[in-house]
Amino acid sequence: MGMPGATLRWGLLSTARINRSLIPPLRASPRNRLVGVASRDPARAEAYAQEWQIERAFGSYEAMLASPEIDVVYISLPNRLHAEWTIKALRAGKHVLCEKPLATRIEDIDAIIAAARETGRVVAEAFMYRHHPQTLQVKSLIERGTIGEVRLVRGSFTFSLTNRSNIRVNADLDGGSLWDVGCYPISYARAMIGAEPVEAFGMQFTGPSGVDETFIGTLRFGENIFAQFDCGFGAPFRMHMEIVGSEGLIVVPRPFKPTARETIYIGKAGDQLEPLTIEGPELLYLGEVEDLADAILNGAAPRVSLEDSRANAAAILALLRSAREGKPMPIQSEREQSQP
Repeated sequence: MGMPGATLRWGLLSTARINRSLIPPLRASPRNRLVGVASRDPARAEAYAQEWQIERAFGSYEAMLASPEIDVVYISLPNRLHAEWTIKALRAGKHVLCEKPLATRIEDIDAIIAAARETGRVVAEAFMYRHHPQTLQVKSLIERGTIGEVRLVRGSFTFSLTNRSNIRVNADLDGGSLWDVGCYPISYARAMIGAEPVEAFGMQFTGPSGVDETFIGTLRFGENIFAQFDCGFGAPFRMHMEIVGSEGLIVVPRPFKPTARETIYIGKAGDQLEPLTIEGPELLYLGEVEDLADAILNGAAPRVSLEDSRANAAAILALLRSAREGKPMPIQSEREQSQP
């Protein structure tokens, strides 16, 4: 698209809580400007616009998509609505940053890929941690052979969810801990191993909500390369990643929401770990905003590609199917996979 010096005008499609992570970086970035917010309730859009000093309030999602004043929309709706509104936004000529998961069905992701191709617009899934210097440093250490060949990646992401009306435990909105937080260790493992898993085995606790509230998963990438993780809504807040190689290991205490100054640990053995401190941006979500601006304005490839998003969803769907059927499942990363 090549528009050097241009400013992208952003609209927030919904008044979700996650928006407040994106508002500061949009205001700090010289190439991006927050212009509007949309809600299905006009009064709510107005109140939100006033609270956050946003110039335009749109009383419906359609009104925002029809507006020539918006170039990019940020979609932070419930999971079930991501694909529908991403495709509508693309067809309305908007670029899209969509919260994770991009979609919860492979055919929906394929429809998004087709719509992006048809419209020539950029769409990226908002995995903020992928743009952080800590993540890039860990990847670089692995690529330089610092820990030998990666054999095992272990991770976790849990928090305690007590509010039973939360959309995260709503089966009709594609809730569940795997889509909400388990997607992170899976995405992290795939990025660090640099390959796609071929087989998935999952176990889950569903509880009265009907969604997975605790999930334990194993992914096999090759003959001797595995990822293991747990995620859930019934344990204290905790996150970590550990990458074990043939000649060493890296431990990442805060992989998914790093602070401006993080320490990771690296060494030849578990009792020989040395700290390594990494400086990051003050505004955690600035990386994903700038990455999208690069893609739109300079034609760069987004760091989180649509193929990457599709492969992450394929792994999650295979894990869910495995947990339901009680046996390992092959992961078809090929185009033919679809949800039963």
